[in-house]
Amino acid sequence: MGALKKLSKQSLFTGLSIFGMILLHVNLAFGQNPLIRDQFTADPTARVINGKIYVFPSHDIRCDSTQGRPDWFCMEDYHVFSSANLTEWEDHGMILSQYQVPWADDESYSMWAPDAIEKDGKFYFYFPSKAKNRDLESDAPGVNGSSFKIGVAVADQPEGPYTPESNPIANVNGIDPNVFIDHDGQAYLYWSQHHFFGAKLKPNMKELDSEVFTLKDFPDKGLKEGPFVFEREGTYYMTYPHVANKTERIEYATADNPLGPFEYQGVIMDESPVGCWTNHQSIVQYEGQWLLFYHHNDYSPDFDKNRSIRADSLFFDEKGKIKKVKPTLRGIGVSSASSPIQIDRYSAKSEVGYGISFLDDSNPFAGWKSTFSRDNAWVRYNQVDFDNGQFRKVKFRIKSKDNDGSLEVRLGSEKGELITVVDLKATEDWAELNSDMKASKAGCQDLVVVYRGKKSVEVDWISFQ
Repeated sequence: MGALKKLSKQSLFTGLSIFGMILLHVNLAFGQNPLIRDQFTADPTARVINGKIYVFPSHDIRCDSTQGRPDWFCMEDYHVFSSANLTEWEDHGMILSQYQVPWADDESYSMWAPDAIEKDGKFYFYFPSKAKNRDLESDAPGVNGSSFKIGVAVADQPEGPYTPESNPIANVNGIDPNVFIDHDGQAYLYWSQHHFFGAKLKPNMKELDSEVFTLKDFPDKGLKEGPFVFEREGTYYMTYPHVANKTERIEYATADNPLGPFEYQGVIMDESPVGCWTNHQSIVQYEGQWLLFYHHNDYSPDFDKNRSIRADSLFFDEKGKIKKVKPTLRGIGVSSASSPIQIDRYSAKSEVGYGISFLDDSNPFAGWKSTFSRDNAWVRYNQVDFDNGQFRKVKFRIKSKDNDGSLEVRLGSEKGELITVVDLKATEDWAELNSDMKASKAGCQDLVVVYRGKKSVEVDWISFQ
């Protein structure tokens, strides 16, 4: 039965891989936050490759009683995503599975937070997993990462296919691999297991080239994990999640050497006020703007082991300190006026009379809807690109109890320039309503949708034609 079970899983994996390749060129997720809208994703490592942002996250799935530990993290493979505009994200399909890795326990569902990096035209993907024939006593609760090894897989392009090495990296025990390549070409591997560890990598990127250093001057109290290192203006920044109180927040420390010693600097992102116990980050500069990638449990508010990746802009002060990032729904990227604009991923909203909820509680990946329930309620959505001003009409997808109210679209604020009004009508189901624009607009604009009415209206999206 064990061999049959394993064979059936591998056959399913092969079939899904082929199916995924068929869908490869049509599976686009339209970003704001969360960025990926058709599956659970977590622990994002973002890299700039060939003028695009590539994100290498882990892949949460729903566990059943035969997969790993029920009601815990369940992860069996990895996907990679890319975007040139930070709005449209292409899923390049599954790049590595636990069933492909010779040394990994393919019953453990423990393909946790990965990393990937390019060197000399090759792409190296680093990942943790529980190993075969491991000491099961090290799986005891609270022994974070003790039974994990870290492996590497190699590809000729960031989308894969990736070929895993037969064995994990020697003398590395733990989780959350991170690789940093300094200006002199020297690569460093970092990982966590109660503490943070670092070592030089050989030019082949597959073996350590130094002793293992325990990185010092990090908090001893509370779980810390997920090291991610980057360099800016000669300073090395170590970023990491840390449970300083009850849940993880993202902190950072700095050094003048890739292996420290590091000095604590502060908090990049506070604990989530609701919902998600974990967080995990990477930081990258793209087209002049620094970006923080992280995760939350947007699509799974009642179960924080199914998470979704996000991104927001990040800024430094004049002394090089990172300014605290406040999570947003709007996220990053400029939205095209011709695409469906999900105003529920708002930049700001009125204090009363506006809210969001799932379109379909049984299928969170269907997304959210906006509900306006009070006269003069409003929501603002920033950075909509009207190109050269060729748009003449506005389309709304709405469901309304009102037959005498209206929705206005204004620029900048709820009292800004009025560009269109659509009169509402009572509908039992979703309907599309059109209205003419009062004036053409070009370039990037911040839109504000304002409700005028006595009952309520639900809005799925708006777009311009």
